[in-house]
Amino acid sequence: MTAAGKHQMSRSGGRRLGRAGIRDVAAAAGVSITTVSDALNGKGRLPDATRRHVREVADRLGYRPSAAARTLRTGKSGLIGLTVTTYGEEPFTFTEFAYFADMVRAATSAALARGYALVILPAPARHRTLDVWSNVALDGTVVIDPADHDPVVTELVQQGIPVVSDGRPADSLPVTAWVDNDHEAAVTHLLDHLADSGARRIGLLTGTSTDTYTRLSTSAYLRWCERVGQDPVYEAYPAHDPRAGAVAADRLLARPDRPDAVYGLFDPNGTDLLAAARRYGLRVPEDLLLVCCSESTVYAATEPPITTLSLKPGDIGTTVVQLLIDAIESDDRRPAPGPSGPPVPHAPRQRIMPTDLIVRTSSQRRSRSPKVNPPRPPHADDR
Repeated sequence: MTAAGKHQMSRSGGRRLGRAGIRDVAAAAGVSITTVSDALNGKGRLPDATRRHVREVADRLGYRPSAAARTLRTGKSGLIGLTVTTYGEEPFTFTEFAYFADMVRAATSAALARGYALVILPAPARHRTLDVWSNVALDGTVVIDPADHDPVVTELVQQGIPVVSDGRPADSLPVTAWVDNDHEAAVTHLLDHLADSGARRIGLLTGTSTDTYTRLSTSAYLRWCERVGQDPVYEAYPAHDPRAGAVAADRLLARPDRPDAVYGLFDPNGTDLLAAARRYGLRVPEDLLLVCCSESTVYAATEPPITTLSLKPGDIGTTVVQLLIDAIESDDRRPAPGPSGPPVPHAPRQRIMPTDLIVRTSSQRRSRSPKVNPPRPPHADDR
């Protein structure tokens, strides 16, 4: 074999062993590079047979489009961000919550199914978060539970980046879309459940943050109290601080108007309240009924098992990503100019998702059976 032949063998062999490029697909399919690009990106006016043939060849060769080439061609990176802007002093405090784990698993799968990758970004605390984000070319971002007047959301929108909110945002936040549960209906339902189980004074553990989950849930509790004629009994604390949650649970059960049932808005509240009840010698559910909002499976195995409100974060994670990618790929995702020039933002798309109250022993008061003395053994004098 000649040196030229060896050189050609090396080149072709190297290409087969390496990553197939768009030129390889075009050559193998017998079409132009433009036809390959149109067929794989769903563009152009190609016969279905041609589009199908190109895709089959690309799959056989193991072709994967270059991220850099896609960015140059489409102006999109294929990356979407996800963060919580309201919890904690450390940048990833929110990842400790079971809600986040379930939500992000579903969001990641939904993104991959449409050709995008999810990037978990730090919450703004002592870190200059937006400087970190500027190093990541994002096509859009999901923000979980944004605060009122959230500066991160405002900055992203000003940069022209679509933002979808997991949680109903304040009217001041110009998000592209939002997804949330009907917190008012969920809280009202669980409070009625506790009342039906015999509770006469229901307390609340709530948070001090301004996100809509906390605000709407607390407002629903206060309205329920007004409707049934009960004085509110609640304690508020910074939800990201686990020590503060335990202290607030203890404070609630130490009140002179101590409740005989409690709903805790956050994940650790169930175990915090159970521990506080034991310190005060209260039996659950006989003396104290408990419900908390959590996705954690640990509550099925506590003693007693604790009733939980599930916000179904898997469904929410899928929905927020679908809405975000729809906005990214839509031609009208940016505000249209108003009659006098300034952009007029579109009304955000909205989705309300169902919740699920998982009833366990902690919220069902056992009926008090009459005490029956055991039979007295026969005494010698009675014989």
